Amino acid sequence: MLTVDFDRLGVGVGTKMIDVGCGAGRHSFEAYRRGADVIAFDQNAADLNDVDEILQAMKEQGEVPATAKAEAVKGDALDLPYDDGTFDCVIASEILEHVPEDDRAISELVRVLKPGGSLAVTVPRWLPEQICWWLSDEYHANEGGHIRIYKASELRDKILAHGMVLTHRHHAHALHSPFWWLKCAVGTSKSDHPAVNAYHKLLVWDMMAQLWLTRRAEALLNPLVGKSVALYFTKPVMPVGA
Repeated sequence: MLTVDFDRLGVGVGTKMIDVGCGAGRHSFEAYRRGADVIAFDQNAADLNDVDEILQAMKEQGEVPATAKAEAVKGDALDLPYDDGTFDCVIASEILEHVPEDDRAISELVRVLKPGGSLAVTVPRWLPEQICWWLSDEYHANEGGHIRIYKASELRDKILAHGMVLTHRHHAHALHSPFWWLKCAVGTSKSDHPAVNAYHKLLVWDMMAQLWLTRRAEALLNPLVGKSVALYFTKPVMPVGA
C-alpha cells in the first residue's frame, strides 16, 4: 500500500533515493523494484532486519534491475549520516507526526537532497486524525505515538521555509479512515474485535484484488476523508530569491 506517487516523483533506474523512517519498507521496495539505488533508513533495528531480508530476496529472485542497489541503514532522522546534496529523491512518509523536533528533521531532509531533486512528505490528514484523537486517547498517547496533528497548510509552510518549492499535493487511503475510527471506538488494542477484524480482512482483500470499483471509490473519497495527505516539493537549483 503506497502513499507516495512514484510516477510523479519519476523514480527509476539510477535514481539515488533515501526512504527516511522506512518502517516496514513499502516505499523502499517499490523504489528498488523500479531500479533505484535505495537507502531504507530507520531507527528500529528489528524493522530494518526484516526490510533487509526482503530487499535481498527481491535481488535473488530477479525482481529488480541488475544495476539497482539497496541498503538498510539504522540511524537518527535528526542527524542523517550523509553529505549535503546526496540524494535525487527523499521520502519521509508518516514520520514527522512522531518527531518532537520536526523542524530539525525537515532541515535534514532538505539538506541531503540535491538541488533539482524531489522531496515527498506524507502525514495523517487533519480531520481523520482529529476524529481518531477524539475517539481514543490510547490511539496517540503512547511512547513513540503521534504527538501532533498537522494541517496541510502548516506542514507546507514549514517545508517552504527551508527554501523548497511545492509542486503537488493529494490525499490517500480514504478506505482506511473508517477502519481507524472503528478501531479507536472499540479500543485500539482490541484487534480481535469482530468488526475490526472483518474490516481489516476487507482492506487486505482490497489491496490484493485491486478491483476497479474499490479503486475508483477510494479515488472519489480521498479528497473528503483520505487518511493521509502527501506533499511534493523540489529543491531549487538556485536558492529562492537569489
